[in-house]
Amino acid sequence: MGEPFYITTAISYPNGPPHIGHAYEAIAADAIARFHRQEGRDVRFQTGTDEHGLKMAQAAREEDVEPRELADRMSRLFQNMCDTLDVSYDRFIRTSQPDHYRASQALWTAMEERGDLYLGRYEGWYSVRDEAYYDESELTVSDDGEKLSPHGTPVEWTVEESWFFRLSKYQQPLLDLYAAHPEFIRPESRRNEVVRFVEGGLSDLSISRTSFDWGVPVPGSDGHVMYVWLDALTNYITGLGYPDDTELWRRFWPADLHLIGKDVVRFHAVYWPAFLMSAGIALPKQVYGHGFLLSRGEKMSKSVGNVVDPIVLADRFGVDALRYFLLREVTFGQDGSYSAEAIVTRANAELANSFGNLAQRVLTQIVRNCGGGLPEIHGHTNADNALFDTVCGAAGKTMPAAYEELALSKACEAWIHAVFACNAYIDEQAPWALRKSDPQRMETVLATLFICIAILAVAIRPVIPGSADRLLDAMGIDPKLRSFDAITSHWYSPLAESEFRLAQPIPLFPRLELEEAAA
Repeated sequence: MGEPFYITTAISYPNGPPHIGHAYEAIAADAIARFHRQEGRDVRFQTGTDEHGLKMAQAAREEDVEPRELADRMSRLFQNMCDTLDVSYDRFIRTSQPDHYRASQALWTAMEERGDLYLGRYEGWYSVRDEAYYDESELTVSDDGEKLSPHGTPVEWTVEESWFFRLSKYQQPLLDLYAAHPEFIRPESRRNEVVRFVEGGLSDLSISRTSFDWGVPVPGSDGHVMYVWLDALTNYITGLGYPDDTELWRRFWPADLHLIGKDVVRFHAVYWPAFLMSAGIALPKQVYGHGFLLSRGEKMSKSVGNVVDPIVLADRFGVDALRYFLLREVTFGQDGSYSAEAIVTRANAELANSFGNLAQRVLTQIVRNCGGGLPEIHGHTNADNALFDTVCGAAGKTMPAAYEELALSKACEAWIHAVFACNAYIDEQAPWALRKSDPQRMETVLATLFICIAILAVAIRPVIPGSADRLLDAMGIDPKLRSFDAITSHWYSPLAESEFRLAQPIPLFPRLELEEAAA
């Protein structure tokens, strides 16, 4: 069993259906999880839905249903999104599940036993949309005089009895953490924001509510439910069996990576480690706050009408075309933009025209000229060796290093440059012309391309798993060889000696067209 690797997404708030931003995070986390599996690691990947809080209670009231009914219905949409987009989670967690109530109450009790909780009265600004408290100094004022949170959401003055967490006690321990482990918060811009926030001083945090009852009950305090973020963050340890000393808990905690949006970095990089310090639980190794996905450069908003259902995009363009576009187009960690035109352009140019056409040309020639049997290699020329060096350098070095660094667009860029090299090689070597003039050279060229295509298919599997595996199946590549170790160690002889016979290939990526209305 390989080295353990535990990755989580932020769990999605299901007061509305999933949008492309939810899909982006899930796809990115899935690509990272798949890469580590191909590296031979024992991966645990968790995503899910965050179902409690005032926002959900209000949404249910507006629909005249109970919050649990709304949560059940909406959570299914998010799980269906993950399944449709080929997201290979190990657990889809829901915060309304019984084991999560138990874990949240155990965490609460551990913090209480440490002396870090006390009962008081909360008076301050609260954003229902963010489910977050804000200091007066953080607020802005709209043109019509309305007070807004730093994210531009309305805030309201809230007064109620509340349990408080002694967050102020953990200001220096948090700063010490950031100094000793600069990799704890990434990218660097997010780390700088968090450090400045904590250096500015931490107030104790209200962590219970009495104005509604849709939440995890506070143990021993009737009428109080937990602040939704305390409950939500606990999901990362619920999924490993906390508070029990389970095999999952011993093997996978602390988490290697919490992958989240930049708008929730404060909760994960300030509140969450403080809660864990209080409870005496080891801290996660890294919190990575990725950027926003914008629609034609604008933030998605229901009022603007630019919120897009990711399943609609997947149906229209294909799951792998959508996955590839999102991870290739956007520099991970920064904001990025998408449009139907951009998806079509990128998918056609790089998937259909470059890689798909390359595979189609090579496999078709092997079927026609070699009877479908894998051609032999009759010695290497400098051109052959140069292509192997380019492809193996990208797939065996540059791409794994980029995946490790979460530089997903860089991994895709290295891949497509190697694909371009293969296309230049086939045009230069012209195996169709060698069929009569030098059949053995033709076989060597086709064998070289066959191996390079297989290597590149394995290397891009984390990004386009369905298409890559369909191609590898068609090429007869044993599943045991579909790993990064196999790319660098075992390609040449197993492929050359295989008795697999190719069938006439089916185009891997259909060319996409813009619908007339979109165009």
